[in-house]
Amino acid sequence: MVLLEKTVDVSRVVQFEEWEKLAKENIDHNAFTYIQSGAGREETLRSNEEDFRKIKLIPRYLKDVSNVCLKTNILGETLPYPFMIAPVGMQGIAHRDGELATARAANALKVPFIASTVTTYSLEEIAAELPDTIKWFQLYWSGDWEITASFLHRAEKAGYSAIVVTVDTPLLGWREKDLTNGYSPLKVGKGAGNYFSDPVFLQRLKRSPQEDSTAAAEEMIKLVLEPKLTWDDIRFIREYTSLPIIIKGILHPEDAKQALNYGVDGIVVSNHGGRQLDGAISSIEALPAIVEEIQNKIPVLLDSGIRSGADAVKALTLGADAVCLGRPFVYGLAAAGQEGVSQVLQNFIQDLKVTKSLT
Repeated sequence: MVLLEKTVDVSRVVQFEEWEKLAKENIDHNAFTYIQSGAGREETLRSNEEDFRKIKLIPRYLKDVSNVCLKTNILGETLPYPFMIAPVGMQGIAHRDGELATARAANALKVPFIASTVTTYSLEEIAAELPDTIKWFQLYWSGDWEITASFLHRAEKAGYSAIVVTVDTPLLGWREKDLTNGYSPLKVGKGAGNYFSDPVFLQRLKRSPQEDSTAAAEEMIKLVLEPKLTWDDIRFIREYTSLPIIIKGILHPEDAKQALNYGVDGIVVSNHGGRQLDGAISSIEALPAIVEEIQNKIPVLLDSGIRSGADAVKALTLGADAVCLGRPFVYGLAAAGQEGVSQVLQNFIQDLKVTKSLT
């Protein structure tokens, strides 16, 4: 795979569709398809956007909006804006600087950042680019639980302030376009930053990743997911970290109820951007019933389908405490690296301010 990375002027790029177009033109076809596509026939991928369009805002006027505050408080931390960078893995397929470029842009604007387990760069390298910014670590629970414990220890030591456990990926979804292309970023090591730097994982190898990267990647793929995971296993995380635990991938109100029963500190309503179970309910459609179940006892975030400030305001109006921004910033990264991400984030912040002011 070759990253084309043309020089692109993004100073006037605003629309999501234009970012998508630029990303498609600027990177390898298989890499773009991996980022853009969803599972199966992509019904859920489409629903994530279409269901936002069905929701209409009813504005109220004649109120002072000269100084709109976007701050929110989650888990005792003040977020400058009610959104975070979603935990998107393998950003190295979009740009050679991958998560480091995204983190630099986020840090400059103080946008909270959620780092994925399957990043191109290690969680420590990413944290170093976020000295002044809230950062959480998203955990794909490894089939080797000692590696999971090691990740938790490393995240806490590196200054991450919460653990986001993704539960909708006991195995990979049926991703037809990637299967057609025969493409997997994991197989070429684009999501190996944390595994290839982990002391426990390295002990499992006969030869180091530098000596045999193919064998190391194959071993990582065997261990990266844990299909046997159950609610009772949340206790394992409590044994290895004092950080708050957030469950990502909740769509059913009964699972939200279970999260409360097991003492989880927050949830993210998400269908993995339509990349896991095709035909699943959209995140925004699932949100109201989950908010009703939670009753403000723990924070509720929403992920999947956020494309604009208006989308964010709709989710916040329906009870979300914050949202997670995914594909838009990845398209910015693919289009122009750190500058592209920065432009996407600045546009989103301004859109959010204007929409909130007008509602």
